[in-house]
Amino acid sequence: MQRLILSLILAIASAAIVESQSGRRIATPASAPIAPIQPPANPEPELRTTTTALPELPMLTERYREREIKSLDSSTFRLSDFMGKVVVINLWASWCGPCRREVPEYEKVRKEYAAKGVEFIGLTTEDPRIAADRVNKFVRDVSFGFRLGWADHELARTLMNGKTAIPQTLVLDADGRVIKHWVGYVPGRSGDRLRETIEGALK
Repeated sequence: MQRLILSLILAIASAAIVESQSGRRIATPASAPIAPIQPPANPEPELRTTTTALPELPMLTERYREREIKSLDSSTFRLSDFMGKVVVINLWASWCGPCRREVPEYEKVRKEYAAKGVEFIGLTTEDPRIAADRVNKFVRDVSFGFRLGWADHELARTLMNGKTAIPQTLVLDADGRVIKHWVGYVPGRSGDRLRETIEGALK
């Protein structure tokens, strides 16, 4: 008899618990904070779909034209070495996704004008003490044929003219005046923009 009474009590208790839970719903409160999206371990900037013209330096001062730049192959050069030529300067980095996409377009332009009084220089803004292997791998992967060097902090800051995003491109005329300076990459159009700017500089 005691077992029967105990079984009845347990049955009634179970039914009460089920009833109390039958209307319960699981919901996320409207005010619950959304966790920020974490960047990947090896971030690449988003692909730029526009380019922005920057306030242009009228001319690089002699201090920067004569500044010694270390090449990736450990030789050195100066921007003044190319006075009398149109000079294209591309600022890039090995971790930069748009830079990787831009280089093949620029390489086509370089091959068209390399024998026409135009010098193509690619300067990475990275630290050679920690990025040499990564930079050299990037250069091999994308077949970057520009004259390549390391832009130290002061030179990079001057060439970027207050804008830290990359890639950036500057075109200097034969007298060393900066005639165009822009930041960003537009798929399929950046090469045409560079070509048109060089044509204008040559005239």
